[in-house]
Amino acid sequence: METREVMIEKVKNMMAAPSCYAGLKTAGQSWMDAVGTADEKAAAKKLIDEIEADVLKVEDVLAFMQTDVAKAKFGAETAEKFAKHMAEIKAAGATYCDCPACTAGVDILNHKDSIL
Repeated sequence: METREVMIEKVKNMMAAPSCYAGLKTAGQSWMDAVGTADEKAAAKKLIDEIEADVLKVEDVLAFMQTDVAKAKFGAETAEKFAKHMAEIKAAGATYCDCPACTAGVDILNHKDSIL
């Protein structure tokens, strides 16, 4: 079981990732603000719910990167690179996206009992 201090560092790392979604950053900050208060457990539940909603599966990222929307948003070359990378890690057995935010999110989920 991870200590609260270790979990705070994990959440900070997740929030600092360039790929971290704004709503996830908000949930992370809300939990950190609530640590040590009567609202801590409720904020932890909201954080875990947000992580579960935001951590992406490899197949979902791969499918998205092959769309016209992804090509328009990131550029065709970048979307193709993302898609190729996702296909490679999927072939290697990865379940989740390996961007810094998703990686940190999965790590937090694997230790969520420490904060719930």
